[in-house]
Amino acid sequence: VVHRALGLQDELRHPEGPPTDEELHNAALQFVRKVTGYRAPSRANQAAFDQAVADISARTRELFEQLVTHTTSA
Repeated sequence: VVHRALGLQDELRHPEGPPTDEELHNAALQFVRKVTGYRAPSRANQAAFDQAVADISARTRELFEQLVTHTTSA
């Protein structure tokens, strides 16, 4: 729901396994850009922007590690 409200298009779900670090980084970057309204931060805000991307990537990785998935038998 949140990703739709923010206009985020990509989903990170994969039937073959969790998303890669690159996918998580790209999704976090897209999110930070969307919520701040900036494609690239000013030099004064670069550290905060980069930290937000890193934090969101890390928390999302933790989320995927904690998700319970159900597989069905064929």
